Amino acid sequence: MAISRHEINKDVLQQSAEAATHTAAEVGSILVNAVRDITSSVGDLATELFEIREAAARAENDNPPENRND
Repeated sequence: MAISRHEINKDVLQQSAEAATHTAAEVGSILVNAVRDITSSVGDLATELFEIREAAARAENDNPPENRND
């Protein structure tokens, strides 16, 4: 029994939709991971900046104005 032209067309459409869905899912996963990595990097930078600010404030407090060479 031969497969009808309509069934062949249905199979082509189904496989195309599945391939497109799979590709969209992969791209979505890549984007989600990229956003997560960027967010983590920006958070790490913010932590470093807070630590630098705190260290500068400690240095300022440890060095009274009369000892500075301003």
